[in-house]
Amino acid sequence: MNKTIAAIFPVFLLSLFVGKQQKGIQYDGPYVLYAQNHILVKYVFDEDGLKTTRTDSFAHSEKNNIVLTVATDEPGKTFSVKLKSSLQNEKSDHDKVSKQFVVSDIEGNFKAFRILLQANGVIDEKFDWTFGNGHLVLTGDFFDRGDQQTEVLWLIYSLEDKAKAAGGYVHYVLGNHEIMNMSNDHRYVHPKYKQNAEFLGEKYLSFYGSKSELGQWLCSKNVAETVGDVLYVHGGISALVNEMSVQAAKINKIVRPFYMDTTYNYPDRKTEVLYSDQGPFWYRGYYASTQQATEVQIDNTLSLFKVKHIATGHTVIADTISVLFNGKVFNTDVRHAKGHSEGLLIEDGKFYRANAKGEKFLIEG
Repeated sequence: MNKTIAAIFPVFLLSLFVGKQQKGIQYDGPYVLYAQNHILVKYVFDEDGLKTTRTDSFAHSEKNNIVLTVATDEPGKTFSVKLKSSLQNEKSDHDKVSKQFVVSDIEGNFKAFRILLQANGVIDEKFDWTFGNGHLVLTGDFFDRGDQQTEVLWLIYSLEDKAKAAGGYVHYVLGNHEIMNMSNDHRYVHPKYKQNAEFLGEKYLSFYGSKSELGQWLCSKNVAETVGDVLYVHGGISALVNEMSVQAAKINKIVRPFYMDTTYNYPDRKTEVLYSDQGPFWYRGYYASTQQATEVQIDNTLSLFKVKHIATGHTVIADTISVLFNGKVFNTDVRHAKGHSEGLLIEDGKFYRANAKGEKFLIEG
């Protein structure tokens, strides 16, 4: 590490100092940003309401040695994250596995996410992977509204390598809020993050931009994936998308180049549709009271994607995991922030609701 620069922000005074021991609790970060000559790792701390920042600077050659410290919802408890040596775009289609745990719409609520994963044997108290060769599937909207989204993202990031080492896998399928944060639509961002961007001398967009580790990592993710006989999308597949006759791999190839586009001017009709309210991360027709999808539409999607089930988030319709269209569609969006936290457990071909106490209930189609 080359140097550490810290800044303190009283109400009317900004002063810089070097080499002083950091005080207070970690309030936000880390944010890993790639400058021309250095890698910058930025944190915000809080000491009795007084916000301070710290920036650690590394040479690019030191990347593989960088270990980040990430706070949790429990005071004084942190976990460590090692930066990935490289990033590759995720596969769109995966073979069937015996065990999956599906969660959506955490919306920056680290505590609910932690408790749900720990209660259901996905991670332990040290945030290490304990799900063996199982697959954790996250169907979008882990951003916005809550005040620990940074911690949520780094936990997902860290679990990917831990899962692979155990023969398991983490799938992070993007939702509309991930895309919004990358494309400069910040209407649902918690005020904390906009304020922290100012403290750190950055634009909020830079935290998830092309020169940030989290931004580059998010760009490697898909908006549609199949695992065995289940299709995962955040919102759903509309009749209009069915008519396009594009499967998961093609959808992901079309949309990925525009994750960070801030103009919203798309080059062709297919891209426009996929980024519209009829696209896979905005569509609500499975659950809307008007213009609702028909079972024929669902069957067309199942046939096109060669699956038996579709699992989505995006739209809350109950306080529990819900099943619709005669067992063909599962809704996994629940009110985590209000204590109604559940995931969808798929085990040996059976579907269960699994709650934050680790209890599981067989879902009858």
